Amino acid sequence: MPVRRVGVVVVLLLLFAAGCAGAPAEPAQQLRPPEVPAGGIAPTTKFTPLSGATVTTPAPVLGTDGRTHVTYELLLTNATPAPFTMERVDVLAGQQVVLSLSGGELAAQAELLAASTGDEGVGDPTGSAAPIPGGATAIVWLDVLFDGAAPAALAHRVTGSVGGGPATEVDAGSVAVSTAAAPVLGPPLQGGPWYASDGCCVDDTHHRRGIAPMNGQMLVPQRYAIDWYLLDDQHRAWVDDPSVITNFLAYDKPAIAVADGVVVDATDGFADTTSLPQPPPIPPIVETVGNHVTLMIAPGVYVMYAHFKKDSVAVKTGQQVRKGDVLGHIGSSGNSTAPHLHFQVNTEPTFFPTDSTPFAFDCMRVDGQVTERIWDDVLAEQPTPVLPYTASTDTGERRGQMPLDRNVVTFC
Repeated sequence: MPVRRVGVVVVLLLLFAAGCAGAPAEPAQQLRPPEVPAGGIAPTTKFTPLSGATVTTPAPVLGTDGRTHVTYELLLTNATPAPFTMERVDVLAGQQVVLSLSGGELAAQAELLAASTGDEGVGDPTGSAAPIPGGATAIVWLDVLFDGAAPAALAHRVTGSVGGGPATEVDAGSVAVSTAAAPVLGPPLQGGPWYASDGCCVDDTHHRRGIAPMNGQMLVPQRYAIDWYLLDDQHRAWVDDPSVITNFLAYDKPAIAVADGVVVDATDGFADTTSLPQPPPIPPIVETVGNHVTLMIAPGVYVMYAHFKKDSVAVKTGQQVRKGDVLGHIGSSGNSTAPHLHFQVNTEPTFFPTDSTPFAFDCMRVDGQVTERIWDDVLAEQPTPVLPYTASTDTGERRGQMPLDRNVVTFC
């Protein structure tokens, strides 16, 4: 380096040092210690037999019943060696109880975590909640309803007894409610009527209750998933012989993009199920969703379409798609017992792991409701293909609503 440049650098450094030396020092911040109660224990401290935790940050969505649903799970761990018997679980917004479960209602919506298999039809609305053994955890499946906007937070209070002792109330913690609006999507399918099987929010379906630990975290990856079956004017999902998958009305119908986006996963090549009407063997876990397409429609918002017909996936990974583009055709690949479209919105581009979040559609009509719970696994084993059905009294256009379990809808 030339000498004159060294001199300039030295002068600049001296000037900088002089400026710093002449600057007045900032006064030290005076710390104000909080008041500590005698003994170091807050007077509000309660040693409780239970601890509470939630699995997700619950997000509100408007359902076709006109009410806002906040759907999530409460985990209750018994920290004592004696069993804890739940008598009531209350959900509160501020000081107001917005949901109270007891008796048969609590029994139907609570189960031991170790006993939760994700199977359908395990709730017992006629019994009482099983005691939580010492050191064990129970899960309470919550769907809290509001006539307007959801509150900013919800708190939980559990009433019960330890080892048959006197009743006690336990503050089981609180959870913030997401302020994010559910995405409003275009139709995933054309026309209708489409039967929304195993949808949100209360019934003990394999979507709603499929809880599992993944990567050290409890997740419910199908909380809001829907299995879509096409019906005819006689409310049939299939005609003639159900062992022939082409006899299902949904088979080979196109599934379309609900929004502009980019394909992050497009998988094809799995064979359709051919062993109907008896449920086929469960495939390896990597084949669960069979032929499928996942779109990213916004940062952290992924839409999954599963169980496409073999060789029908119409897009490739990395491809940009527009709302309404055909992505593939309905089949019965992967862990599927009959041709249908499995549809859900995820927080991750993968099916496992992910958290399942709510969504709404920009326009649909509710034609009616399937009135009985018929599990997907045995749909094709029914003695008649005609589903038990009641027509809707309001078939006007619905906007910004999420289909609820067993709705039958037609997309605008």
